[in-house]
Amino acid sequence: MTFAATPRSRSEDRRISPVFWVLLAVLATSAWAVYADYGNSSFGVFLFVVAGWMVSLCLHEYAHARTALHGGDITVGAKGYLTLNPLKYTNVLLSFVLPIVFVILGGIGLPGGSVWIERHRIHGRLKHSLVSAAGPLVNVLFAAVLLIPVGAGWLHGDGGVYVWAFGVDPYKPIECAMAFLGLLQLSAALLNLLPVPGLDGYGIVEPWLSAKTRRAVEPFAPYGMLAVFALLWQPQVNQLFFEAVHGLMGLFGVDGRVSDLGYAMFRFWDN
Repeated sequence: MTFAATPRSRSEDRRISPVFWVLLAVLATSAWAVYADYGNSSFGVFLFVVAGWMVSLCLHEYAHARTALHGGDITVGAKGYLTLNPLKYTNVLLSFVLPIVFVILGGIGLPGGSVWIERHRIHGRLKHSLVSAAGPLVNVLFAAVLLIPVGAGWLHGDGGVYVWAFGVDPYKPIECAMAFLGLLQLSAALLNLLPVPGLDGYGIVEPWLSAKTRRAVEPFAPYGMLAVFALLWQPQVNQLFFEAVHGLMGLFGVDGRVSDLGYAMFRFWDN
């Protein structure tokens, strides 16, 4: 009886959550609506970006959990981290609500909360570093999926001129939406790779630090993300940061102005 129940339990631990399927449905539907110019394009861009951002956050945390599972932490399944259910994460407010607020306020893909990894179960400094690096890598891959079609002009149609509330422009709304969501992915990856306590960048280097250094830095971990966000509100820092992100977008052949148009459309309440 116990033997028969074990496989079923493992299957449930890894079954994709209905919540994630709903997010994917909203993402696909809004993408189609924006591409087909159905309904209010600006509101469609808003739904596409929010749904896409939440999907990427789920995948980001899933990557951490999956890498931890292969590294030795067998508890991530029982915690629900492999179901892609955002409600299973340690803090829904930090993991999803605040990152969406950051996007609305400043168009910044600031990383959210995290899954709880039992690090003592993972042996080897390299494994610990890989667990931390897995999340930002997902953001980079997500950005590539979004930006490569835009940079290659696959969605540009016949190259005509499109007219909407923001004036006349050669870019379709779907291109602008994908460029802005791609910018969020790159900004999240870039920020998360900073060696700041509480962010994945510090998690990558932490295993290689001395025990004394780790103990000294540990009290500052809860404030790392807030400190980074406060710095980004400084005009000079903000400008340098977005110049760096736009430079990364340029590697995919995407002009930063396309993402700016996407952000303008995303803020449908201003239109």
